[in-house]
Amino acid sequence: MNMPSRQTRNHRTWPRQVATALFALSVVTTALGADAPIASGQQSKFPCPPDEVARYTAYRVSEPIQIDGKLDEPAWQRAPKSPRFIDILTGARTIHDTRAALLWDDQNLYIAFRIEEPMVRAKYTNYNDPIYYDNDVEFFIAGRDAYYEFEINAFNTCYEVFFIWNDAYEKGGFAKAPEFARENLQPFNGVGFKNHPRGGRLGNFKWSYPGKQTAVQIDGTVNKDDDRDRGWTVELAFPWKGLEWLAKAENRPLPPHEGDEWRMDFSRFNTYKEALPAKDSGGWVWTRHGIWDSHIPECFAHVRFSTNIVGSTAPTSVPK
Repeated sequence: MNMPSRQTRNHRTWPRQVATALFALSVVTTALGADAPIASGQQSKFPCPPDEVARYTAYRVSEPIQIDGKLDEPAWQRAPKSPRFIDILTGARTIHDTRAALLWDDQNLYIAFRIEEPMVRAKYTNYNDPIYYDNDVEFFIAGRDAYYEFEINAFNTCYEVFFIWNDAYEKGGFAKAPEFARENLQPFNGVGFKNHPRGGRLGNFKWSYPGKQTAVQIDGTVNKDDDRDRGWTVELAFPWKGLEWLAKAENRPLPPHEGDEWRMDFSRFNTYKEALPAKDSGGWVWTRHGIWDSHIPECFAHVRFSTNIVGSTAPTSVPK
């Protein structure tokens, strides 16, 4: 296991351990498989070229979804799956397969992760433990003035943070909400990308998404390395009502309407790396970010919502 890269990326231990430090972590969503660095002639304020950022269509589900981690409903079999996750820095192919999928109905946004893992491991068991020191998967969703971060490990231990851009704290109405009182927030300025054009953020490291449901299923044995595991699956449900603060700035409808688009990020971080000569950063994502930082909404995948029922017009996978 190679922990230094995990420590570099993670802001979250700091809010709990040392008030002067802070942050980091995550990733997942953009690239459609780019392995090349950003073209030298391309001008961009962000480390992910806009033409690499992934696009996905999320379809409605008409059948009940049981949040048990099994992903055995027919709707999940019909839902388009992401391409295999790639390295967050280079876009290179990763040693193990990771894919995500989405569904939705009038009540919830549903997210699935399928994680290939020959030796499933986990350590942390308490809510908001620093599970970024475990192998985990992560989900981000952004509105104009704020974004939400969610992480989960193989023990179904969750970690979450709500981030507000500094310039929106007063004018966006956050300052008047008790849950975002200034004394509850900590400054954050990204991980590897410290010069975001919008500046810094304020993070509520004790914010919990209301009504969320989470479940994990393990195909193998946890922390038992004398056998071979297949991996683990994650199933999540986020009620639309919990996105009200993210939707507020642009008065977005919840649930979304046909054609509405949200920016979301999907990632996997590991405590190990593939052996050399592979250049494995330990962070794998749907779309390449080009830098060790998940906190760049401009690198999040474009998720478009369709009111068509899943399977009626949906492909079974997203083109690579």
